[in-house]
Amino acid sequence: MKRIKIAEVLNSSQVGDKIIVKGWVRAFRSNRFIQINDGSTINNIQAVVDFESFDEAVLKKITTGASVGLTGTLVESQGAGQSIELQVSEIEIIGEANPDDVQKTVMQPKKHSLEFLREQAHLRFRTNVFGAVFRIRHGVSFAIHKFFNDKGFYYLHTPIITGSDAEGAGEMFRVSTLDPKNPPLNEDGTVDFSEDFFGKQVNLTVSGQLEAELGALALGQVYTFGPTFRAENSNTSRHLAEFWMIEPEVAFNDIVDNMDLAEEMLKYICNYIMDHFADDLKFLSEREAAEQSSKPVNERAEMTLIERLTFVTQNDFKRITYTEAIEILVNSNHYKKKKFKYDVNWGTDLQSEHERYLVEKEFKRPVIITDYPASFKAFYMRQNDNCEAGKQTVAAMDILFPGIGEMIGGSQREERLDVLKQKLVDFNIHEEELSWYLETRKFGTVPHAGFGLGFERMVMFVTGMSNIRDVIPFPRTPKNAEF
Repeated sequence: MKRIKIAEVLNSSQVGDKIIVKGWVRAFRSNRFIQINDGSTINNIQAVVDFESFDEAVLKKITTGASVGLTGTLVESQGAGQSIELQVSEIEIIGEANPDDVQKTVMQPKKHSLEFLREQAHLRFRTNVFGAVFRIRHGVSFAIHKFFNDKGFYYLHTPIITGSDAEGAGEMFRVSTLDPKNPPLNEDGTVDFSEDFFGKQVNLTVSGQLEAELGALALGQVYTFGPTFRAENSNTSRHLAEFWMIEPEVAFNDIVDNMDLAEEMLKYICNYIMDHFADDLKFLSEREAAEQSSKPVNERAEMTLIERLTFVTQNDFKRITYTEAIEILVNSNHYKKKKFKYDVNWGTDLQSEHERYLVEKEFKRPVIITDYPASFKAFYMRQNDNCEAGKQTVAAMDILFPGIGEMIGGSQREERLDVLKQKLVDFNIHEEELSWYLETRKFGTVPHAGFGLGFERMVMFVTGMSNIRDVIPFPRTPKNAEF
C-alpha cells in the first residue's frame, strides 16, 4: 500500500478502508490514542492502539515529535472531535524524539509566544500556527499566479543583481567580489569598481518595476514575482531586509485601469483563500479572537479575521483624491479633538493612522487614494495636467486596507520623453544611468501603468499575523541572517 496524506484521509476516505499514514506525533495519551499530523492539513488524525498487541519497547518510542508510519483500518470514532479514526495494526518508528529534548523546544505541547517561536525558527513549522500560516502563504502565491495567468499576463523574471536604483532611495545591498581588505582604488581614493566582477558597482534589487516596463512595452502585460532587498536599519514589525514583491505592468492602461486591476486582484486573492483554506483560516481566526479577548476593550480589533476578508471581497473600493482625503481628515472630529499623533496638511504623506481612519471610520470599506503631490512620489510617476498652482500632482494610487493601511502602491507611468527627462534632472538622476529606460519612450511610447504589492504584507492581512517576521519562512532583519 502507498502512504495517503492525512488531508486526503479526512476528506475522502471511508470507514473500512485499510490505509497507511505517516507523520509526526502531536500527542500520545494513555498508551492508546496517538494524534499525528503530516503537514497536509491543520487537522490531526487520531489513531487507536491496542497496547497489549505491541511490544512495550515500541510504544515507548512513540513520543511527541517522533515520526511514525501507521497501518490500520478506518473505523467510526467513539470520541468527540472527529468522525473517523485509525485502528492501528502495524507501527513503524521512523525517527525518534527524546522527550527531555522536546521539552526545550517549540514542539512541547503547550502554547508558546511568537517571540519564542522565532528563536526556534527551524522548528516553528511544526506548530499549528505556522503550519497554517505557511499553507496560506502558498495559497496566496498560487492565487496570484493563477489570477495573472488566467488574464493572459506573462510572468517575467527581472534581475536580482542590478545597476539601477528604481526607487532612488539609495539604501541597497552592494554585490561585489573585490577584496574588502585591499580593494583597487582610483586616484582620488575611492574604490575602482571597474575592476569588480561586473565592471561597475551593482546591488541587490529594490524593485523589478523598471525592467517590467520594458517587458510590458513589447508583450503587452507582464508581472514580476520575486525577492527584493532594502538595507534599512529598521527593526519594526513591518520591515524586512529581504521580502517578495508582485509588480504587474500593462501597456495602454491608465490610472483608472490600474485601480480596476488592483481591486480585482485583491478580491480574487481573499476569495481564493476563503474558498480553499477554510480550516486554517478558522484556526487563525480563533487564535486571534483569543488574543484580542485579553486586551483592553478599546484596543481590540473591530473586525475578526474572516470579517476583514469579507470586508474586502464584498465592498466596492472607495476612490478619492489625495486632496479630498486631506479635506476629510482635517474636517474630522478625530482631527479636531487632536486624536491623530501626526499632523495633517497638504503636501505631506499620509501616515498609517490617517489611512486607517479613512478605511475604518470614514468610509467603512477599502479606499484607493489617487493624485498625490509629486514632491514625495517617485520620478517615474506620470505628471498630472491642469494642476493648481503650487500643487503639482502625479497619477499615483495607494490602496488602503483595514488594520494595515497601505496594501498596494502604484501609478500610471510617465510616457512622455521630455517630461521624463526633466524629472530625472529634478531627482538628480543622471540620464546615462537610465538610458535604456529612456529609449522605451523614443520608440513607440504608449501610456502604461502598474503597481507593487508587498507579498508578506498581503500574507499578514489574510492570516491576521501582526509581525511580518511571522509570515516569511526565514526572516532577514538587521543583525539576523540565520540559515
